[in-house]
Amino acid sequence: MNTRPALVRSIPFWALIVASLASLAYGVSLVTDKIAVMTVTLTEGTATGVEVYVGQSIALLGSILIGVGVLGLLIALAIAAASTLRAHPPVEVVEPIDWDNQDEVAVDAPAPAAYEPAPVDEVVEPVTEAEPVVVAETADEVIVAEPAEPAAEQANGAESSKS
Repeated sequence: MNTRPALVRSIPFWALIVASLASLAYGVSLVTDKIAVMTVTLTEGTATGVEVYVGQSIALLGSILIGVGVLGLLIALAIAAASTLRAHPPVEVVEPIDWDNQDEVAVDAPAPAAYEPAPVDEVVEPVTEAEPVVVAETADEVIVAEPAEPAAEQANGAESSKS
């Protein structure tokens, strides 16, 4: 019996945690990079409109990603807390096996079965191409398939019919 809770084995739960951490890390890297570039260029007086105005927009996007990452981690924490409120079945206590006692024999283990091939009721002869084959038998009639003509004869017959 598996004693680990189902949440530990839940792929969507772990995907939520990984995606939240990735969003958080990427947001932090965007914000720190753009704020650092804006600070340096503004203090030196070499700032352009792209560095200032576009940098603000990208820093805002980074802060949104940070918020999404934090929110995802809080949701994962709430799911983990809610999963502890479920009732879990009690763990069965099994007595340990006494490996030193030679008198005990495993009673539940079945003996391995010997391999025996299945009995063959009748031998079926291979069908040659010249013999008719019985396709189906009903109470009223027997349906027989006629043997097919060889491919060479069919090709010759097709050529002669075209002439």
